[in-house]
Amino acid sequence: MLDLKIPEKRYRTEIEGLRTIATILIAIYHIWLGKVSGGVDVFFVLSGFLITMSLISKIERTGKIHFGEYLLGLAKRLFPLALTVIIFIAGLSIFLLPRVQWEQIISHMFASTLFFENWRLSLDAVDYLAQDNVASPFQHFWSMSVQGQFYILWPCLIFLAYILARKVLKSPVRKTLLVVLLIVFILSLSYSIYITNLNQPWAYFDLLARIWEFSLGGIFAILLPYLSLNKWLSTFIGWIGLLIVCFTGVIIPVSDLFPGYIALLPIGGALLLILSAESSTRFGVDKILGAKPFLFFGRYTYGFYLWHWPLLIFYKVYMDTSTVSIEHGLLILLATFILSYVSTQFIETPIHKIDVRQSKSKLVFVLSLMLFPVLLMNYSFNYFVEQEKAQKPLEYSIQDYPGALAFQQNIQAIEGVELIPSMVNVKTDLPSFYDDKQCFSNKGTVVTKCSFGVTDDPDYIIALVGGSHSGHWFPALEILAEELNFQIDVYIRDGCRFTNDDFGGQVSPECLAWNEKLMDVLIKDPPDLVFAPATLNNRDTVPIGYIGQWSRLEGITQIFAVRDNPRMAEDGPTCIERVSDPAECSVPKDQGVSEIVPWENTDGIPSNVTFADLTDNFCDESRCYGVIGNIIVYRDKHHITAEYAKTLAPALKEPLADALNSLDKK
Repeated sequence: MLDLKIPEKRYRTEIEGLRTIATILIAIYHIWLGKVSGGVDVFFVLSGFLITMSLISKIERTGKIHFGEYLLGLAKRLFPLALTVIIFIAGLSIFLLPRVQWEQIISHMFASTLFFENWRLSLDAVDYLAQDNVASPFQHFWSMSVQGQFYILWPCLIFLAYILARKVLKSPVRKTLLVVLLIVFILSLSYSIYITNLNQPWAYFDLLARIWEFSLGGIFAILLPYLSLNKWLSTFIGWIGLLIVCFTGVIIPVSDLFPGYIALLPIGGALLLILSAESSTRFGVDKILGAKPFLFFGRYTYGFYLWHWPLLIFYKVYMDTSTVSIEHGLLILLATFILSYVSTQFIETPIHKIDVRQSKSKLVFVLSLMLFPVLLMNYSFNYFVEQEKAQKPLEYSIQDYPGALAFQQNIQAIEGVELIPSMVNVKTDLPSFYDDKQCFSNKGTVVTKCSFGVTDDPDYIIALVGGSHSGHWFPALEILAEELNFQIDVYIRDGCRFTNDDFGGQVSPECLAWNEKLMDVLIKDPPDLVFAPATLNNRDTVPIGYIGQWSRLEGITQIFAVRDNPRMAEDGPTCIERVSDPAECSVPKDQGVSEIVPWENTDGIPSNVTFADLTDNFCDESRCYGVIGNIIVYRDKHHITAEYAKTLAPALKEPLADALNSLDKK
């Protein structure tokens, strides 16, 4: 291989214009299309291209990288606008967002401040209990976090390649770096394809699944001097590249397939565009992207990206809408640009003028001065929420909070009493077994068991099996365990139904494998009764996968199958905070549950099953409610709060006692 050429250092106007295009695309797709554009991937490859050229030139010239100065320069570029927007979001969140979202806002604010929002979102993506969280106004910081982590990792990688080239291989630095980047590209892309197929929500935010995009930019930066094309071919591929960048998000479901090999499409479009600029013609796309309007806007793309998302989220909250009209969308874009211009001119630019080498102390002081109020606000916000959560009532009267008894015993709740759980507690009002992380899982195939209730010489053992729609009955069972003298063995894997059918691909292979292992446990050491959901959503038949599991236990143990609870049309707590009358947070009964009793409409049900239908504890003759007897029924759209589940114990007692008594007669 010949020595790699050192490219001529020049201001690449086409990249500035491409940034403008990518930023506007991101905003347009978010505002009107509700989709992901692929513009972030363009930013990633451009970052890899530019930082690789900058660092390799510096290390070849000086033989070292001043990491302290580099990190300060990085902070000088990233922190001023990011911290400004974070303070804005936090302040507006207190006034506009419902209290039920505050705990989520705090965690995402902290993650965004320290540039690990991508990992925060990854954890939410695999945390079944967090999957119903509404979009955070900090959510767009995931891409800034990925870039921030890349910027810290990259100089280390390039320095390692430099040492390897100079001290070990005695070879040209660029050759060695090219090999290193190719290895990183192959490993990361392979991992990205694998993890995207296995767990796409996690992969979307995973730095390791994204690092190949940056490395491809670095590879392209090294090889670009060798890539020369006919001028008219360059013109053609330049326009093709622009079309690919602009329309990838329309053609491909980016948010569902990225960042696997499909991300090569917008990235390839960006690289074609850069390549075309090497042989520029009067009709080349680079002439347009290098025009003054694009270059002017390019100065404000960072701010524009940071401001557009929170403005969109707060608009939707304030207007109580999920869509944006053309006119209002244009106003959001205008407001975004104004805020971007003002914050860039009066906050970012003055700080950028501080010389890293000559004024380190001043720069550290200024950045610390900006960081301090953000951390203080985060701490104060968190302290307030924790104080609110600590005020959760331990005891309360049935007259004030009858819950399901309002239906069962026609007890009318006293009006004017504050609802429970409180809005800061409702999202985490979970069954007590969630306090022990060993007692449940949301991934893997390992079957764990935790025993509760009467564990010393119980009359019966009840196995609570399945996912969260089994688990949310636990508070009622825990109360009845003392009254009916039984032990509760908890086998819960959130997001995993007690089934041997994949529901058309809805149930993961891991979940089915967990079910097989669970079945082995139940057959080997059978409980007296297995408690599981009988139905799913508002279907009018029992799922065949449920029947399959029950049939395998026929002659071994009995099944107590309870009808699935109704589901709300929107997040229950959010609706309650939005409306003046909680009764508005309800759905028609025929929408919440099937009018047909599912097991009466299903063939092949085995003889070991007893059914229970507690629908009348959620619905009257016409509607199903989100608040009953001054207790909030749902912590999201469909999971019952622990407080409400406790009030279901009297309704559950009779059918459960009958099922247990029938065991004694066999």
